[in-house]
Amino acid sequence: MNQSALLRPDWTPATIALMILGFMVFWPLGLAMLAYIIFGERLRGFKRDVNQATDGFFASCRRPHGRHRPHFSTGNVAFDDWRKAELDRIEEERRKLDEMREEFDDYLRELRRAKDQEEFDRFMRDRRNAKRDDNGGPVAEFQTP
Repeated sequence: MNQSALLRPDWTPATIALMILGFMVFWPLGLAMLAYIIFGERLRGFKRDVNQATDGFFASCRRPHGRHRPHFSTGNVAFDDWRKAELDRIEEERRKLDEMREEFDDYLRELRRAKDQEEFDRFMRDRRNAKRDDNGGPVAEFQTP
C-alpha cells in the first residue's frame, strides 16, 4: 500500500489516528486533519487553480524587461538624456566590478589550490619519513607480489 492511498482524504484508520494524535499534540493540527478529511477532495481543484494563477504570474515576470525597469520620459529631453547617460555609466561600473570580482575569485581559488597542494606534499613527505622510521630504512612505496 503506498502512502497516497494511506493518507487519502477519507475516513481511514490512518487519517482518524492522525487526527486524534493531532488533537492530543496541538489542537490546530487535529483540526487541520479533520478539515483535510472532510474537504480534501476539493483541495485538488483548489491546488490546480492556485498553480495556474502562480504560473501565470511568474510567466509575466519572466518576460524580458532588460536589466532595469522601463525608463519613462519626464518630458524634459535634457534630463532624460542625462539620466540615460548616468545609468549607462553605472552599468559600466557594475560590469567592471563584476569582472574584478571574478578575477579575485580566480586568484583565491588558485591560492587555495596551492595551499592544498603544499599541505598534501607535506603529508606525503611526513608519511614517507614515518615509514622509514618504523622499518629502520627506506621503504619502497609499491611492492610487487
